[in-house]
Amino acid sequence: MIQSETLELLEWPRLCQHLSTFAATKLGAIAANHLQIPATQPESLQLIAQTQEVYQLENRISPGLSFEGIQDIGDSLERAELQGILAGEELLAIATTLAGVRRLRRIIDDQEDVPVLEALVADIRTYPELEQEINHCIDERGDVADRASAKLGGIRIQLRQLRGRIYQILQGILQRQANAVQEQTIKQRGDRFVIPVKAPQKDAIPGIVHDTSSSGATLFIEPNAIVQLGNQLRQLRRQEQVEEEAIRQALTAQVAAVKPDLEQLLAVATTLDLATARARYSYWLEANPPRFIERTPPERQGNREEEDGESPTQNSKSKIENSITLRQLRHPLLVWQQRHENGGAVVPVDLLIQPEIRVVTITGPNTGGKTVTLKTLGLAALMAKVGLFVPAREPVELPWFDLVLADIGDEQSLEQSLSTFSGHIRRISRITEGMTPNSLVLLDEVGAGTDPAEGSALAIALLQYLADHANLSIATTHFGELKALKYEDERFENASVEFDDRTLSPTYRLLWGIPGRSNALTIARRLGLKGEIVEQAQTYVGGASEDINQVIAGLEAQRRNQETKAAQASQLLQQAERFYQEVSRKAAALQEREQQLKLSQERAVQEALIQAKGEIAQVIRRLQQGSATAQDAQSATNALNEIAERYLPSPPPKPKPGFKPKMGDRVRIPRLGQTAEVLSNPDEEGQMSVRFGLMKMTVSLEDIESLDGQKPDPIAKAKPAATPKEPPAPPKPQPTIRTSKNTVDIRGSRVPDAEMALEKAIAQAMDAGCVWIIHGKGTGRLREGVHEFLKQHPLIERFELAGTPEGGTGVTIAYIK
Repeated sequence: MIQSETLELLEWPRLCQHLSTFAATKLGAIAANHLQIPATQPESLQLIAQTQEVYQLENRISPGLSFEGIQDIGDSLERAELQGILAGEELLAIATTLAGVRRLRRIIDDQEDVPVLEALVADIRTYPELEQEINHCIDERGDVADRASAKLGGIRIQLRQLRGRIYQILQGILQRQANAVQEQTIKQRGDRFVIPVKAPQKDAIPGIVHDTSSSGATLFIEPNAIVQLGNQLRQLRRQEQVEEEAIRQALTAQVAAVKPDLEQLLAVATTLDLATARARYSYWLEANPPRFIERTPPERQGNREEEDGESPTQNSKSKIENSITLRQLRHPLLVWQQRHENGGAVVPVDLLIQPEIRVVTITGPNTGGKTVTLKTLGLAALMAKVGLFVPAREPVELPWFDLVLADIGDEQSLEQSLSTFSGHIRRISRITEGMTPNSLVLLDEVGAGTDPAEGSALAIALLQYLADHANLSIATTHFGELKALKYEDERFENASVEFDDRTLSPTYRLLWGIPGRSNALTIARRLGLKGEIVEQAQTYVGGASEDINQVIAGLEAQRRNQETKAAQASQLLQQAERFYQEVSRKAAALQEREQQLKLSQERAVQEALIQAKGEIAQVIRRLQQGSATAQDAQSATNALNEIAERYLPSPPPKPKPGFKPKMGDRVRIPRLGQTAEVLSNPDEEGQMSVRFGLMKMTVSLEDIESLDGQKPDPIAKAKPAATPKEPPAPPKPQPTIRTSKNTVDIRGSRVPDAEMALEKAIAQAMDAGCVWIIHGKGTGRLREGVHEFLKQHPLIERFELAGTPEGGTGVTIAYIK
């Protein structure tokens, strides 16, 4: 009883009515209006999980979950079980409900991270064959269709034909007896077709009179010519009704056979609709999901530290984790009033209650928001229990209370001879009898309505009892003695509603740690009470009470000052964060621009390299197409030099000499942009042989440099002696180039046959200086045999595999001594 009283006091039915407006089906709206409060915490957690998953679906898919076609078929299922015959509209509603639930399940099954909803719809059966049978037999108007049975189709064909004959006969009578009829129309009385005949002319059209107009001037006569046809028509209609009833009876029997499954399907659809209504209402409230925390029961709080054996640091951490945290909490009914009824702005409150606190006393002026704070907390606790999000800023953390019990408002009753005080005591008595150690108790104006001294003493005793036997109690009061309980018992805490001394009006903000002032005299002056009365009352206020009010006023001023400074610091922090984000954004833009420039330069270099390699490849192909002569090699060298001058950047300043190249060193040829291997030491003229890739050539010391950029020392030339001139030096060796004359293809040959071909190829390529052997890759046996043969051949200086562009491991280059 006290629980239902509390729901009425907190205006819970109004919140349920608001929730029902977000339901999509009639059953969902009914369930929302009669919302059941779970009795266990796991049930609440299940409801919150449903709300969260639907909330995610609503934000992920458009336009969210659709409940189109789902109707309340509960009464139809009950009548089907009792062997009643369902009407066509009822059968059609069952079919559309099956289709609607099947669409819902398909949407849920297509999602990946909704395990609670998937488990909810996993076991339902939507009977597509029953839906198809109903749609086959019942049309969209709810009538039995001609296609339902061959017999029904035949009866309706006869009906149409017979009705056509009747119309034809009546039209003929209307034309022949135009003077006797009141109007040229065919009427119907019951299931008989009639003609409106003028009363004086009734003998002109003999027949049966079925009706008369109100004035008596018109008689509705069924001519004798169609009486027999009308009787036949009535018989066919009766046959039609019997056949339609048989079809609907057969469909009803199919529905009755699966009634338990359909009831389960309807329950799941209602559960989904209610979860969707909770999610949409929570989204509309801009609410956040709650998290239930554990608070030590009152009977264990005194020896908690000894039982847990925690260090002070651990206890401090536990305080933070188990504190009730409801920041910027708003009253949901006031939010509705603001948005739908042009109400005032909703002022949020902050509720941050440490785990050791069992009783909070809220003081302050009347109309300051104390009662609204009680109702807001009570509704928040109930909303969390039923799976609704709480209209507060994240994180939302509060205990799962077994019961939410409240004594708010005036219980005065003339019928029951109850005064205000008696009514409060009756309700508080029911609260203390019905509460559990895990209850939330909300008391408004505790101890009011009687002698202040006795009321204050009773309030102190009651709050101390609640501290021992309830999880949390919030009480509003004007008694100054209750403000001192905080300093006597650590389980008590003070809070107050703020009063603006400048505007002489409440701000509806909740202040923690500071007891409030009633400001009764100030409010009386603001409401228009004569000033002389207020001033006289001021003289009766005790000095000690006035001193306490001055101290409280000073604390409130200090708090406002600190809040102002905190707001300024927060503003500076936000400004610094904006500056940091702006600088970071500019730095990122510069880095991105630098990266783009670097990429564009790399692309330009790559394009130049690709074009240069293409031109070099053309030069090499021209050499390979014919016999390579010294003149051809020199032309190729000149072409390469021209390419190098066109694509390579200008050489850097010449470094200080000091490098001496030796045979086997790796050097760089800047004008060609290549790295080469030294094949011979520089001669007296500074000429030396190098090889890069597949090409040998002679270069001078001025054309090379070390890999770290050092230029070679120049060759000191001896003074010419008066001796006969030496014969001219032999021509410079030309670069080695692959041609058809120094290439042999032995792919597919056996090793002995290949050795004979190699002997012949080596003899022919003596002038070329090397022979290119194409043996292919395959299993590698032919390559191994060729290498063994080359190792033992007296004319072969060395051999190596060709580069990747020239065949890689499928080609070997053998150099002749």
